[in-house]
Amino acid sequence: MIPIPLNDHIRRQTFWYLTLLLILANTWVFLYELSLGGRINGFILLNGLIPARYTARQGLTLAHPAAFFTPLFVSMFLHAGWLHLIGNMLFLFVFGRSIEDRYGHGNYLLMYFLCGLTAALSDIAMNPTSRIPTIGASGAIAGILGAYFVSFPSARITTLIPLFIIFWTFQIPAILILGYWFLIQFVTGFQMLSIESATGGGVAWWAHVGGFAAGMILALIFPKRRRRVVEVLPG
Repeated sequence: MIPIPLNDHIRRQTFWYLTLLLILANTWVFLYELSLGGRINGFILLNGLIPARYTARQGLTLAHPAAFFTPLFVSMFLHAGWLHLIGNMLFLFVFGRSIEDRYGHGNYLLMYFLCGLTAALSDIAMNPTSRIPTIGASGAIAGILGAYFVSFPSARITTLIPLFIIFWTFQIPAILILGYWFLIQFVTGFQMLSIESATGGGVAWWAHVGGFAAGMILALIFPKRRRRVVEVLPG
């Protein structure tokens, strides 16, 4: 059973234009990936985050400075398929808008990239020998989820939950749905450590954990906008 968040119920006082721009940027980059055709594999190898590139002596010696640093950020905008893209953008849409409103546009963007960078470093630390490119915005978005977890724990999230062949919508407190999401990442990360050691890669569970933790910390550090954000109860 995978809960799918659809909307929160926060009355925002500013328009979420940076969240919209991030969604458009991720979509544009994915469309560019599709346009590459057979060249896509080379593009992903060049711009995806490969942990061994940062830990192996050979990788540290041969990597051009641009090839060394660029993937840390470019990889945040790459996706492996439509479901990967849509899932990430849905989470960014649901939770990013209120975080942008609460912390202001500049702090929100800084938070997004700092969380993405922390997620990348977490992936490198936990999968140092992996030569499989890690791509996707989920590490940065995990940071936005962590910030939301701290900022709006009681906010009601309209959530779609499939039960058998029927889809139901429920109003679930953010602390429950995000806590459940984080628990899955954390537990699965531990379970997959031995498997990833044998295969050299896998889903970047620890990137999600690192991004989420960074978002929680930054939400406590970053100054909030003076105007109070009010939750609108559904119904």
